Amino acid sequence: MPVITKISVQQQNKERYNIYLDGQYAFSVDEEVLARYGLKKGKELNELDLTEIRYHDEIRKGVNVAVQFLAHRMRSEKEVMDHLKKKEWDDTIIQEVMHKLREYQYVNDEQFAQAFVQTQWNTTDKGTERIQRELREKGIAESIIERTMTTIDSADEWERAMKLAEKWAQKHASLSELMIRRKVEEALLRKGYPSSIVRDVLSELVIEKCEEEEWEAVKKEGDKAHRRYSKYDGYVYEQKMKQALYRKGFSMEWIERYLSYRQEEE
Repeated sequence: MPVITKISVQQQNKERYNIYLDGQYAFSVDEEVLARYGLKKGKELNELDLTEIRYHDEIRKGVNVAVQFLAHRMRSEKEVMDHLKKKEWDDTIIQEVMHKLREYQYVNDEQFAQAFVQTQWNTTDKGTERIQRELREKGIAESIIERTMTTIDSADEWERAMKLAEKWAQKHASLSELMIRRKVEEALLRKGYPSSIVRDVLSELVIEKCEEEEWEAVKKEGDKAHRRYSKYDGYVYEQKMKQALYRKGFSMEWIERYLSYRQEEE
């Protein structure tokens, strides 16, 4: 059986040791593995010993990589496993690494989910459905998601959605009321607010537009449509203009007023 003839500390990593068997370098091990197997000069190692040592050293290396990954911020178990898979660790090793990380309390999906929800709620304008979707993408179990999301009050979410709706309505004030409501609805759904809350918010959202603002809105959209359809004449031109402006949410009264204005301009 081969015999350990020398053990030296690696210069680049003081927690790893180079093992020499029968006068030649054989492999390196983590400090914990060195102690676990009582590796020292003069110790004989058979093939089974070598296999076990290398196996446990791979686990230690995996743990170290995972800990470095976790040093930047909290991660879900799935995120850690995906990171290790990218590093091409064997599935068996990954499972052992995850077992160690749970044992050391380095990963905890319940705590991760709680921290993630609070951070997203306090620092972004995302709705609960989007936050839940992102938790699922991170591999969090549905039971944990359900428990964690109870920390967000539906009344608070409604108030936040209303504030955003008012903000976006103001941003798109140059559009027709119908188009403003469409823009607000699309934005709230995209941000992940439940459809029930979006409906309630839209039903209570007040969009006040004076006559001058409405005229400026229809004129702006009408001029765009005119540039597209000016090549047409008479009835065809009129119908295409009416359809374009009606789709933008303007009443026939405003559409007729714009068409009259266009005739006067020409």
